[in-house]
Amino acid sequence: MSDVIEDVQIDEKIEQIVEMPKRFKVVFINDDATPIDWVIELLTTVFKHSQLSAEKLTMTIHTEGSGIAGVYSFEIAETKTTEAVTASRAKGFPLQIKMEEEE
Repeated sequence: MSDVIEDVQIDEKIEQIVEMPKRFKVVFINDDATPIDWVIELLTTVFKHSQLSAEKLTMTIHTEGSGIAGVYSFEIAETKTTEAVTASRAKGFPLQIKMEEEE
């Protein structure tokens, strides 16, 4: 007996469609009760901004009413938002943070 190996050719091509996961903006909303220093601390610790970047973004939030802390996958945006809001509430600050789907 001899082993015969036949080449198999497939005429069909399988089209693969890969969609990038949706990205979400984490948006800080300005208020009159949350101290600027606390916002800077959150931006540097939770969102990993540099001190300078955090200070600039905090001033944008303060003067324009809101600012984007970062853009992430849903799970990461949700985790960072929850962490920042929980820490703010523990300190007694009413900081509002929302997530918006990136367009």
